[in-house]
Amino acid sequence: MKLYVGNLPFSIDSEGLKKVFEGFEVSEANVISDKFSGRSKGFGFVTIDDDESAKKAIAELNEKEVDGRKIKVNEAKPMDPDRPRRPQQRSFNNNGGGNRRY
Repeated sequence: MKLYVGNLPFSIDSEGLKKVFEGFEVSEANVISDKFSGRSKGFGFVTIDDDESAKKAIAELNEKEVDGRKIKVNEAKPMDPDRPRRPQQRSFNNNGGGNRRY
């Protein structure tokens, strides 16, 4: 079962997230980070193969305080393929493109 973990401290990485779930059989832990800055987005996903163990982790760790923040733990919902994506943000600067006069 894949679990969503939200409200994570921005200082935590995937290895730190795995440590939060120590005592449970975690097969994968992944903190989502911004692809440009590399900074954590404050949420991640944990995979626990045994559904009973995953439900126990939700019950025990939801609202648990981690580095001063109460984390949210629940079952991850599958991505909706029809969900509109946010367009990529463009950066406008003075070194290319546009209307140039020579």
